[in-house]
Amino acid sequence: MDRATVGPAMDMPIMHDSDRYDFVRDIGSGNFGVARLMRDKVTKELVAVKYIERGDKIDEHVRREIINHRSLRHPNIVRFKEVILTPTHLAIVMEYASGGELFERICAAGRFNEDEARFFFQQLISGVSYCHAMVVIIFPFINFSTCIM
Repeated sequence: MDRATVGPAMDMPIMHDSDRYDFVRDIGSGNFGVARLMRDKVTKELVAVKYIERGDKIDEHVRREIINHRSLRHPNIVRFKEVILTPTHLAIVMEYASGGELFERICAAGRFNEDEARFFFQQLISGVSYCHAMVVIIFPFINFSTCIM
């Protein structure tokens, strides 16, 4: 990581190469890019990397997401690790949550019984409450497909 290079107004180091991680498999895609499961070559830790194509229209949105996400420390929120800058993409490296999406779990189950629903709802509300206490606005991004387990 090149600590001499800092993103504008982000006060964070940016990596300029992705040689630190090995590709494992694709794990998802969305409006702004793709997510891949990667393995740290040194620690062997699995991480999720969200690749976002660089461009002016998403820069401010992504900058806000990074600034907000890197400050969050809560057991029900995926942990931010670092940013990798490539010539064409910005890659956000995060903790890997291996349980899949809540939406997939609901579709597979058809419905949850009361205890299961309470368990997931309590985790979701705990994370949202923490974000609100930290004055982080997250509500436009909360839906069943962004809730991972």
